[in-house]
Amino acid sequence: MQAYNWYSQLIKPIWAPPAWLFGPVWSVLYILIAISFAKVFLLAIKKRIPFVVALPFILNLVFNFIFTPIQFGLQNNLLAALDILLVLGTLVWAMAAIYRYAKWIAYMQIPYLLWVIFATVLQLTVTYLNL
Repeated sequence: MQAYNWYSQLIKPIWAPPAWLFGPVWSVLYILIAISFAKVFLLAIKKRIPFVVALPFILNLVFNFIFTPIQFGLQNNLLAALDILLVLGTLVWAMAAIYRYAKWIAYMQIPYLLWVIFATVLQLTVTYLNL
């Protein structure tokens, strides 16, 4: 509750979505992530792709999972902005790395990519507005 109060008091751009939208969007995205990332990890375990192809997927999960504790636990917009840039960068890297081996996995990341681009612009804007 304290984190919600903190975030609700931040200056946000007029185009920021309502808080209730994040849950449903992430629920759908996590299903896509679970399916596609699991396939990548399975391919890596079976040595059908090099580990370096799975690496950006691993890093993306790490950066994705630490965003919420940074943003709402630490309440640190600047660190959250850095983290979301790492989420975006590792996602693009992951899509490029897997494309040669399984194009469908790269294509399956497009909704995630679009949301992360939006979330990155939003986070950078919120960070700037609240300096």
